Amino acid sequence: MDETADDRTDPYRLDNQVGYILRLASQRHAAIFQTHTMEGLTATQFAAMIRLSEHGKCSQNRLGRLAAMDVATIKGVVDRLRQKGLTLTEPDPDDKRRTLISLSPEGEALVARMKEAGARITEETLAPLSPAEQRSLIRLLQKIS
Repeated sequence: MDETADDRTDPYRLDNQVGYILRLASQRHAAIFQTHTMEGLTATQFAAMIRLSEHGKCSQNRLGRLAAMDVATIKGVVDRLRQKGLTLTEPDPDDKRRTLISLSPEGEALVARMKEAGARITEETLAPLSPAEQRSLIRLLQKIS
């Protein structure tokens, strides 16, 4: 951003704050995600399904950790995915208090289609950047995450 006289006299400018900039970028990305999503999936539901696809059957607690969601959030996500018929649950044979979650055949098919959509979402989100800038942004965001 261009430096103005105000930038030099007032060290705090909202337009230069990381949280504000990340929120704007996140809002833009969310709007792009919504144009490409299938079955009305939210970004958190998509992340949970991708993690199930990558790691296979697991407990709700482990899925929450894998998808970077707290206990309350992952419970709601899992409940909605099950209601949509995209996941299956079964008792853990090693611990009857725990339930294991897996993708249903419908969920597996949707993940395959959504991976393609996910790549388009990322491509569209990063479109204003050069390929080198895209790689740098991803690397920097991973570093602060």
